[in-house]
This record gives sequence, C-alpha cells and structure tokens, in this order.
Amino acid sequence: MRELMKVTREKMTAAVLYGKRDVRIEQIPIPRVEAGEVLVRIKAALTCGTDLKVYRQGFHARMIVPPSVFGHELAGVVEEVGEGVESFSPGMRVVSANSGPCNECFYCERHLANLCENLQFINGAYAEFIKIPESIVRQNLLILPDNVSFREAALVEPLACVLRAAEKTGIEEGDTVVVIGMGPIGLMFVQVLKALGARVVALGNRSTQLTMAGTMGADFVVDSTKSNVVEQVRKITSGRRGADVVIEAVGSKETWQQAMGMVRRGGTINLFGGCPSGTHIPLDSTLIHYSEITIKANFHHTPQHIREALDAIHRGKFKAQKLITGEEHLAALGSVLERLLNRNGDLKIAIIP
Repeated sequence: MRELMKVTREKMTAAVLYGKRDVRIEQIPIPRVEAGEVLVRIKAALTCGTDLKVYRQGFHARMIVPPSVFGHELAGVVEEVGEGVESFSPGMRVVSANSGPCNECFYCERHLANLCENLQFINGAYAEFIKIPESIVRQNLLILPDNVSFREAALVEPLACVLRAAEKTGIEEGDTVVVIGMGPIGLMFVQVLKALGARVVALGNRSTQLTMAGTMGADFVVDSTKSNVVEQVRKITSGRRGADVVIEAVGSKETWQQAMGMVRRGGTINLFGGCPSGTHIPLDSTLIHYSEITIKANFHHTPQHIREALDAIHRGKFKAQKLITGEEHLAALGSVLERLLNRNGDLKIAIIP
C-alpha cells in the first residue's frame, strides 16, 4: 500500500516568502521523508495573524529565514511514511501541530513544553505537501475523527494556544472577563470563556467582528473607537470595580495599557497578544502593587492542549467553522494576504493547494 501511494513526481507547487510582502508561487522539490518522518498532502491551510506578520516584515526571528515556504495551520492526508513509523499509514486523515518539544530540557522537565529549549518548528503549510519531522510525528500528529473537516482541523493549533491561556489564567465560573481584540484569536477566547461559564465583555474596533462576538455568546460588546473605552468597560462591571480578568489579544502598547485600567483590584491581566520586538510599556507600579494585580503572559501550546483542542472541535464544544470566512486556491495567497493587511473584515481564509 505504501509503495502504491508513494510520490512519484519531483516537484510541487508552494508559496515561497522572499522578503517583505514578497511571496511567489513556485515549483519546488517535494520533501523526501526519512526514518520516523511523514509526508502529508495538505488539504487545507488557514491564514493566521502570525503568518500575516511574517509576510509584512519578511521574516520570523525564530521560525523563518527567507527564501522559505511558510504557513503553519494545516490538515491533510498522509501520503508517505518513513521507516519505523507504525502509527500512521497512507490515506489517513491527519492534523499536525507546528512544533514538537524535546521532553528532556530544563523546561520540559517542569511541564513547560511550550518553552522547550529545543522546540522544533515546521513551516510550509502553503504548499501541496509538507514533511512532518519525527518529534512532531511522535507527539503532535493526530488522526482526524470522521466528523471533523480539514478546514476545521486546521484550527487546532491556534485553539490549543487559547485553551492553554484560559487554563493558566485561572478563570472561574461567573468571572467577568474582558477580551481586547476581536480578531480570530479574540473570537476564539469568547467561545472558550463562555464554555467556562464566564461573563464576557468583547472589545473591538470593527462592527462586523463585534457582531460576530455577539453571535458567539459575548454578554457585552464595546466599540473601542468610542471615547474613554476604559470607562465604558468599568460601567459594565459590578460597582464599577473593573473586570476580574482582562485578556489582551491585540499586541500593542495602547491596548496593554488599557488592560491595566480595566482590571479590578486583585484581578489578573493576561497579555496574550505579542508586541513587536523591542517594545517597552510604561506601567503604573503603584497601581500594580497596591491593587495586587497579577500580570501573566502565554506563549504557544503543549501536546496536551493540541489534543484538547481537537477533542473540543470533534465534540462540537467549539464551533470552528464560524471563524473561516472564505476559501481560496494557493495561487491567490498573495492577494489574500494583502486583503487581510487592509483589514477588510475577513477572519481566517482557507487556502486549498
């Protein structure tokens, strides 16, 4: 069976990033699998805010040095397996995370696989095929349930990041939680927080996404383009004290500082949105100290949360399809990324090789 499905041609179509806003659709060699590896024929890859940043700046300090194929949210079908791979065979429907920890370093031993010193990343979802390395095959390549589509499965990676952040923030049923930023990640938080029993305040600057937040269960929506957004949020909270938890899902100096004004005494702020490298934020030390505010941040995911994300989609606890607002062929990727840069209201676009 493996021999019958083995790739016989030499080239594949792929999107190659050459620099700032310079992506080209080219024919490049199909990766060849070695022991422990799996070749996946990609059926759907989703656009992501991280990919958009990579496209805009032309590189990623940890993951991409151009020229390089890129994209990291994917699902597909096993095309070929390397020697020693027993859990997968050609034809299986799978979803892959974009990294695999070593399980041996200082951080892995402390159950912080997301901070692994040897974390192995993959990129290349915007292509016909992608090679999954052994560490990811072993830990973060999962077989899809029949009721999960390729498009929905490709959301497993970002959802895993959101699930981990919600867990580590310590949100309890009945908490009032403000989510700043109604992009795809912010909207994921709305769904996840409502499932946890939180009272959710959605804060965004585009009416279409605020409407979407309402359909996903947000109890209040706040237009951040209106004056004194901090005061708007405090009016919603009991006694105008502020929110129990504020999750910042934008990644800007302004919204990081707004979060400080929205949280109650003894509350928690999760700075989920990453600011550009070198950004420095002035913080009110008196407010932090005397109000006992906890400031947290979350990065990436773990194998445990990848599995939890797939299970949530499989069981219908998370409505993945709501976040996918369009579908395009691989050849259109450049124009899709330009549209997303122009903030045209799209959330996630499924790229079909």
